[in-house]
Amino acid sequence: MEILDKSFNNWVVWSMGISIKIFSARSGGLDQISMAEVKLLGFWASPFSDRVIWALKLKGVNYEYAEEDPHNKTQLLLQHNPVHKKVPVLIHGGKSIPESSIILEYIEETWPQNPLLPQDAYQRAIARFWIKFGEEKMATICAFFRTAGVEQEKAIEEATKLLKIIEEQGLGDKMFFGGDGIGLGDIAFGWLAYLYEVVEKVSAAKVLDADTFPQLHAWIQNLKEVPVVKENLPDHQKLVGHLKRRRETHLALLNFHN
Repeated sequence: MEILDKSFNNWVVWSMGISIKIFSARSGGLDQISMAEVKLLGFWASPFSDRVIWALKLKGVNYEYAEEDPHNKTQLLLQHNPVHKKVPVLIHGGKSIPESSIILEYIEETWPQNPLLPQDAYQRAIARFWIKFGEEKMATICAFFRTAGVEQEKAIEEATKLLKIIEEQGLGDKMFFGGDGIGLGDIAFGWLAYLYEVVEKVSAAKVLDADTFPQLHAWIQNLKEVPVVKENLPDHQKLVGHLKRRRETHLALLNFHN
């Protein structure tokens, strides 16, 4: 009987050892597959690419990044976004998802860990409302970048009104749009935290100052301290040069048509 017990125990240990090895091998394989099957096509100066990068990193998703040149689009981009032919595009398991706001929702649903939307249905709806509001008003908030003179003054006035609405009714006195922690609303409005100051600089305009927008200014500081955001921002000087060239192009076209 003792011999049988020892034999059984040895078999159990052997079986467990094999199981652990198989499990480890499979787990490692799954990690490799996960890294290979998630790919992001982006552009270094695109705030829409940045928001996807932040979301993926906050979720702890391994992915491969491919830099795209908007003036020399790759066949991969044209293949995976044949409609708009723009970045960002998330490729997951060979399937492509374009448009950053859609990608953010996809990431939230596909990788539920570290949720970026509230659990409460009403609060999720409110978060989506402000994300949509920001998407719709972004061009108007930045319109002074593409204008000069009297038209720029009008654009600044309109931008100020919209930013005040976002501050008072969207953010309020909260640390982040979703409350105490970063969420999809903060990610969607994240461009205000680093891109807007560059837009102001190259346009010789000041809109989002601390005295006029104290809550938004505090939010910007809070967002910039989030490690994932802090460690994944484009080079400031490089961005200044990029947007300066873009503004010159916009103004040249404006003068040409006038």
